[in-house]
Amino acid sequence: MRTPSICVFCGAREGARPAYGAAADELGTALAQDGWRLVYGAGDVGLMGRCARAAIAAGGATLGVIPQHLVGLEANAGADHVVTETMHERKKVMFMNSDAIVLLPGGAGSLDELFEVVTWRQLGLHDKPVVLIDVDGYWRHLIALLDHLVAEGFAGDDLTRAYMTVPDVPAALAALRTALPRRSDEAV
Repeated sequence: MRTPSICVFCGAREGARPAYGAAADELGTALAQDGWRLVYGAGDVGLMGRCARAAIAAGGATLGVIPQHLVGLEANAGADHVVTETMHERKKVMFMNSDAIVLLPGGAGSLDELFEVVTWRQLGLHDKPVVLIDVDGYWRHLIALLDHLVAEGFAGDDLTRAYMTVPDVPAALAALRTALPRRSDEAV
């Protein structure tokens, strides 16, 4: 049985609230303690760097994926990394090397990553769990927008079934523990 890998999408900035950084630290530590590998954007900046440093400090395995144009701008927090040519390729490599996707607070890049994997799930291209951690209500407006898309007929209920929202890291871990046993022996 291989080690499950969790792809974490999150901000390359710290954000305005200390709770965001605390959640990144908590998630990185918890992934390592559960024996899961962190797959992330390879940067040592913002929430991304905090999550990776916490995982590494707790003895966890990591796989960073960074596009060539960011190599000089964002130092790699871990030893294991892959350099891609483009941002699109980065998303694909991160996705292909993970069993589940977790979203912490972040900006436009995090939204881009989320919408791609949610769309792929809606289209039946994967069935990996997608978990939004709504730290201090950070994603409440996004969730309301997604509900609005369904209410206005521009998406079906499959949109809101393509992801799950949890309030904090412990709830995300519980969701992952429930979802991953059936996937842990599958090849990526």
